[in-house]
Amino acid sequence: MEENKQELVDFAVTARKYKTTLTEKFKNRHAWHKPYAGDVISHLPGTIVELEVKEGDEVQAGQLLLIHQAMKMLNRVVAPVSGIVEQVNVHAGEQIPKDHLMVRIAVK
Repeated sequence: MEENKQELVDFAVTARKYKTTLTEKFKNRHAWHKPYAGDVISHLPGTIVELEVKEGDEVQAGQLLLIHQAMKMLNRVVAPVSGIVEQVNVHAGEQIPKDHLMVRIAVK
């Protein structure tokens, strides 16, 4: 018979050490990176209904950038920071996936 040898990893919880195995899903996950302050990223897949800005526009924090429809709801996407719109990576009617960079703002 063939033994299924799995690699154990150490982790600590409140000063106690444990060993566990990692799932394939966990091993294949995307590494997290800190997003740029001016990046506006979709948290849900959906459709861009309306664009309110274009490249080169000056925006203030809280200003409406676009309307994103997800799960039958219209979501107002606002600027997280004040600055100049560097990139608009969507257009009205476009379907986008989760974690899609919609707009990039150059911070003032």
